[in-house]
Amino acid sequence: SQQTLAVAVDMYEMRFDDDVPADVTLDVLRGMEGHRMKTLYRLLAQQHGIGRFRRNYHPDQWQEQDPVNLALSAANTCLYGIVHAALIALGCSPALGFVHTGKQHAFIYDIADLYKAEVTLPLAFALNGSANPEQDVRRKLRENLRLVQLLPRIVRDVQALLNPDTTDTEQVRTDRRSVDLVHLWDPKAGVQPAGVNYAREQS
Repeated sequence: SQQTLAVAVDMYEMRFDDDVPADVTLDVLRGMEGHRMKTLYRLLAQQHGIGRFRRNYHPDQWQEQDPVNLALSAANTCLYGIVHAALIALGCSPALGFVHTGKQHAFIYDIADLYKAEVTLPLAFALNGSANPEQDVRRKLRENLRLVQLLPRIVRDVQALLNPDTTDTEQVRTDRRSVDLVHLWDPKAGVQPAGVNYAREQS
């Protein structure tokens, strides 16, 4: 639908800080995204003195991946978990897909893709010479997440994508660290303030 395409375009522009043609289709947009990522892989491989790099992900052959792929797989898994937790806290369905569709975690993949070029990719390539890239990437990722303040950015970006009338998407692209307060929604009571312990007191 046009609404799905509009959100996918916003994701692309937010991710790459670039505009897309007005008549773009979802298939063309996916092709543009794939081209951008292949180019980024090539640039990072050259930067770290790695030969031709090919992204491979085989869960059943986890330990057989080369150091970069192993680090990237581990880092992306951590990123997916963080995004998943944020989406659940916001009351969003993980299966709500715009670029990724037909998957149980489609929306998780959509949102996680916004941060890979900044958060997981450079870190994974930097660990090409690591003897234990899986362990090292998790430790370094934990340190880096505090620096980039990822959780507030996820909240702000999701709000901008799903409710653009109340959030300036252009501002999000230039200042993605500002975040509004998040509220909870109860099917009976309606909107409820966040940050409150709603558990019943034990007798």
